[in-house]
Amino acid sequence: MFKYFENLVDPYVSFVETNTPPTRLWPFMRAYAEPFKAVFVAAGILSILIAAIEIGLIYYMGRVVDLLQGNPAEVWAAHKVELILVGIFILTLRPLIQLLDVMLLNNTIITNFGTLIRWRSHKHVLRQSVGWFENDFAGRIANRIMQTPPAAGDVVFQVFDAISYSLAYMIGAAILLSTSDARLLLPLLIWMVLYAMLIVWTTERVGPASKAASDARSTVTGRVVDAYTNIHSVKMFAHHDSELAYAKEAIENTRKTFQTEMRIYTTMDFSLVVLNGLLIVGVVGWAIALWVQGEASVGAVAAATALSLRLNAMTGWIMWALTTFFRELGVVAEGMETIAQPITLVDAPDAKPLQLTDGRIDLKALTHHYGRDTGGLEALDLAIRPGEKVGLIGRSGAGKSTLVKLLLRFYDPESGVIEIDGQDITQVTQDSLRLNVGMVQQESSLLHRSVRDNILYGKPDATEAEMIAAAKQAEAHDFITTLTDPSGNVGYDAQVGERGVKLSGGQRQRVTLARVILKNAPILVLDEATSALDSEVEEAIQTTLYKMMEGKTVIAIAHRLSTIAEMDRILVLDGGKIIEDGSHDALLAKGGLYSEFWARQSGGFLNPEADI
Repeated sequence: MFKYFENLVDPYVSFVETNTPPTRLWPFMRAYAEPFKAVFVAAGILSILIAAIEIGLIYYMGRVVDLLQGNPAEVWAAHKVELILVGIFILTLRPLIQLLDVMLLNNTIITNFGTLIRWRSHKHVLRQSVGWFENDFAGRIANRIMQTPPAAGDVVFQVFDAISYSLAYMIGAAILLSTSDARLLLPLLIWMVLYAMLIVWTTERVGPASKAASDARSTVTGRVVDAYTNIHSVKMFAHHDSELAYAKEAIENTRKTFQTEMRIYTTMDFSLVVLNGLLIVGVVGWAIALWVQGEASVGAVAAATALSLRLNAMTGWIMWALTTFFRELGVVAEGMETIAQPITLVDAPDAKPLQLTDGRIDLKALTHHYGRDTGGLEALDLAIRPGEKVGLIGRSGAGKSTLVKLLLRFYDPESGVIEIDGQDITQVTQDSLRLNVGMVQQESSLLHRSVRDNILYGKPDATEAEMIAAAKQAEAHDFITTLTDPSGNVGYDAQVGERGVKLSGGQRQRVTLARVILKNAPILVLDEATSALDSEVEEAIQTTLYKMMEGKTVIAIAHRLSTIAEMDRILVLDGGKIIEDGSHDALLAKGGLYSEFWARQSGGFLNPEADI
């Protein structure tokens, strides 16, 4: 039975992805709620039915009190069938209806609604560009992905568990009192108006206060995760105290925003106690007055008393449910600031897979400054022939990394075009473009998984033999076989830690190389590929790299000029433009900037900040 309700809605059901999700709260919630429509209708009906049953039981209690005023034998003889049927209903149908309601809420809605939102949100965020991620904290993004789904689940839960139930209950209470004596409605209606005013006062303040508290919590998470992620820098520079102070500032802001929120709840609780006292005195006192005047039965007084006490007990729960509802809406609204952002770097509507035939790369009037006035590239023209090996050097900020990011379409150029085999890369699918480019970065970042998982990231369907061969080519197999982790995993199954922290820089770089070797893409980009290696390993790896380059179009960024001296061409970038282009020997003979860089090297390194 549990499985039936748990599988009523598939949280991973296919859906039409959009690059521009709703940015307003209710349309956002409706978009995610689409697969739950039928379930929501059933839950709403059951919630109203349960409220009606509760009101009916209070009404029937009053009737029983009136019946008990008569002769016991006569009452039993006249009403025993009725009383037995009511008892059977209370013991059978009532719990069955309650069971259906709680199973829909707990087993169908709560478990699946949050899962659906988390899955779709993660899917949406993964489609964002690299630039989008570079403009935010990874910790804050993850925090919003994690906290928004349960908050949205709580919103839905309160709608059906409390809000619809309480509305139906209050309407039923009004009907019940009017059937006893219409005058009993007056104190109830006055109380309802005051109660509604308190709800409005509370919810108007809880939403913004909750959002402020949620924002503050996200800031704390971002700062804490930032410190943990960069723990080596924290320890190396002995900035333990400054990191504590940096975190304390955010933690204290969180405390103050939370205090503001709690003041609202305290005011609400006190006001509620006063209002509930007015409800009990008003309704029960009036019912007793009517009984004294002979205008109401003892059963009516009993029903009015039971109803007032029940409402007294419910109001705190209803108010808590409503404040929870609006508080969680605030959390959802804060989460939407991340997960409802539009995808700006998208495939063209008619984008087709890249058809790579030769590996020719053409850059035409390429300009990109990241929206600033300086940095990046300026009207750069470049043609790289199929299979050509091109070295790229220049000072820091000359535009080397920008060129590579644009080639991989991590950003779109502000103007100009990049073509691969005559195809504008903005008109092909991003996945097909990146599948045809292998890249080894200067900062080799590994996934917090096993060595095997990291290498196979280059080609998930590779065989064990292919994976090991790639590791051997990267001079990584020998050290991999010696690895162990605290969980007892060894060799290729050993976990490398967050960003590969359990491996040395050279080991991380060799695993990264193995991954790219296994990918075997026809275009190869090397960004300081051997910078983390010691001289002995670098010498062995250089042979591997040159083997990797065979038959590929290669762009290699280097500060260690000796690593690119054998390239077909070397390009010198300065101020976002190519100022020198030629072979190593030709550029030395020219006596320009490349020649000066070469002359200033110590141990084969380029000082990227050097002046001409």
